Amino acid sequence: MRLKFTKMQGAGNDFVVLDATQAPLDLQPETARRLGDRRFGVGADQILVVERSRTPGIDFRYRIFNNTGDEVEHCGNGARCFVRYVHEHGLTDRASIKVETMNRVLELHLQPDGRVSVDMGEPVFDLLQLPFDSTGLTPRAEGHGQLWPVEVQGHAVELHMVSMGNPHAVQRVADVDSAPVLTQGPLIEHHLRFPARVNAGFMQVVDRGRIRLRVYERSAGETLACGTGACAAVVSGILLGWLDGRVDVEARGGSLTIEWAGPGHPVLMTGPAQTVFEGEIEL
Repeated sequence: MRLKFTKMQGAGNDFVVLDATQAPLDLQPETARRLGDRRFGVGADQILVVERSRTPGIDFRYRIFNNTGDEVEHCGNGARCFVRYVHEHGLTDRASIKVETMNRVLELHLQPDGRVSVDMGEPVFDLLQLPFDSTGLTPRAEGHGQLWPVEVQGHAVELHMVSMGNPHAVQRVADVDSAPVLTQGPLIEHHLRFPARVNAGFMQVVDRGRIRLRVYERSAGETLACGTGACAAVVSGILLGWLDGRVDVEARGGSLTIEWAGPGHPVLMTGPAQTVFEGEIEL
């Protein structure tokens, strides 16, 4: 079978995008792994599948698969690429669209300068929804938030928990370049206190309007950027009293702007999205 695809990237987070608006596409885990393989396939952090929505008032359905074959709930950088894709392929002429993911509806806006803004919805702090097992732990209050001491490699790491449609555990570090992302990241991801696993964020606060960030993503490892991870880090920093309401996030693959007015308000993310190339692959 020959499969047409589009390779895209948003701040260095790269994707293979597949059009399933004309005919159903049953994407099996092995196919997703083959597409994401950087030696034997196209190569990508995640596979995005564009589908028509059956829900009134919603333009598209948006499915996300890690390059391991696992279907996941959300991807902010992928959402921006989604908007560029449906415009460039003539699937819509609207600058603002609504798309449904596994567990929420997103509003996506194509800006005149080519960047894309995404209404990421409200963050969720309920530990049961994350989920996070806090049995026997006592959090430390900071600002209007809580830092939870989770034992990693024999010592307690203070983590702030938040869901952006997918679970995140954010910690503040002095320097992201020397942070133990590749050693500590997988230990946090698979920690027994996170029964559904978790994305591990490492945030360096440069000033109240700028952070540097690295994220060890669940099932994917460290990526050059993570949109939901950027939202989670900024939300955590604002709630804990470290950041103002508009923050530029510097990831290894590029920059994003995150805005949050506080509890009860959605998180807004703005950043780039680009097509790299198009092609076909024999599967």
